[in-house]
Amino acid sequence: MVKEVTDSNFEELINSGQPVMVDFWAEWCGPCRMVGPIVDELSNEYTGKMLVGKVNVDDNPEICEKYGIRNIPTILFFKSGELVDKHVGAAPKSAFVGKISNILS
Repeated sequence: MVKEVTDSNFEELINSGQPVMVDFWAEWCGPCRMVGPIVDELSNEYTGKMLVGKVNVDDNPEICEKYGIRNIPTILFFKSGELVDKHVGAAPKSAFVGKISNILS
């Protein structure tokens, strides 16, 4: 299940002890609407192996500023609380699966 991530719970999520994938998106963003269902699928497929969250960029400016989010969708990947990978823009599911596999291995 995808977790709603906010400025206030972001640090807690990325320091949870599990790898984390975070989707930065907005309701008005067309490419974000294309990636959203893929993120939902990945959340279900990797339950127990990694956490998946979504950050609405319009409602959470602090996180966006901290990580320099200028284009959306942007997907950040964390391991042990550290940023280890990033993807900017829409992509097929296989692109994200490849990044997740690298993080989980």
